Amino acid sequence: MEQKLPSAYRTFAAEQPRVIQAYEQLSDACLTEGPLDRKHAELVKLGIAVGARLEGAVHSHIRRAREAGASADEIRHAIRLALTTIGFPGMMAALSWANDVLSPRT
Repeated sequence: MEQKLPSAYRTFAAEQPRVIQAYEQLSDACLTEGPLDRKHAELVKLGIAVGARLEGAVHSHIRRAREAGASADEIRHAIRLALTTIGFPGMMAALSWANDVLSPRT
């Protein structure tokens, strides 16, 4: 996963290792302290990223959801659920971001 981390994140981690360590521990605790399995937790986090219109986070949580066993269809369905909340243009933007990860251009 290290290679897929944005360069800004890698630079910050190198400059502030204690902050990143604490952040990653908090992230892990939030992910594991509850009844949702990893796949469903990542789909929820994907939905949050879509709603916040954070392209990088959408990419990241799609990769993480795939690693946790989510199919491309499940991911696209999770994004389509945003249609009636954030609107058609926002949902379509998120689908295009999903395609960056799910159907990379060659």
